[in-house]
Amino acid sequence: MTSSNSSTDLSDFGFGGTAPPSDIKKPSTRKPRKRPEDDEQINVPEEDIAEPGRAWYFVHTYSGHEFKVRDSILLQIKQVADANDKVFHVIVPTEEEIEIHNGQRRTVRRKLYPGYVLLQTMILVEGDPSSDAIWHLVRDTTGVTGFVSSDNNRPVPLSVDEVTHILKATLHQDAPKLRVSFQTGEVVRIISGPFEELVGTVDELNMEKGKLRVRVNMLGRETPVELDIMQVVKM
Repeated sequence: MTSSNSSTDLSDFGFGGTAPPSDIKKPSTRKPRKRPEDDEQINVPEEDIAEPGRAWYFVHTYSGHEFKVRDSILLQIKQVADANDKVFHVIVPTEEEIEIHNGQRRTVRRKLYPGYVLLQTMILVEGDPSSDAIWHLVRDTTGVTGFVSSDNNRPVPLSVDEVTHILKATLHQDAPKLRVSFQTGEVVRIISGPFEELVGTVDELNMEKGKLRVRVNMLGRETPVELDIMQVVKM
């Protein structure tokens, strides 16, 4: 599946035209309500994933506009008549990570697909007025550059397996992943424990356990010590 940074033109497939269909009212320009990133995920019922008559699509956005696009589409769904019966889920796929920086631990959300928003709509059928209306609603949203499409510029739905994989990563994560910026061979300083203030070189990383092995100079000899990642900082 490939994406295009340029706007898509679906006029040959019944999705085209520069003006929205007459049955769609122009939404208000009021800005959508801001939400904290920790609250971004939507719990998609398992039965919704492969619901007949629906399809999942990736929409390409400007970099950094994923949450704004998502909120704007959700706002339009509330304001446009019957849209909530045609657009069902709008998600920015993310996963939780534990970030270690200078001995400080914090939980952050990382976008799995920067520049993309995942949405489930009615199946977009060429030449169908309802499909055309939904395409315009999404495509004309500020920050959207187009649907992920095939070579003939037609929106391509994701497979059920692809969607299941994405949602499992973003909605049903067992535990946050640990992300650190240490590398083997890097010089670090120990900030706690019996080896506090000693300087050493990272010899091995164990992300699953959140540990690392550091070689330190003690009594003129290089000695490997196992430490928690929270016990060291970069020099």
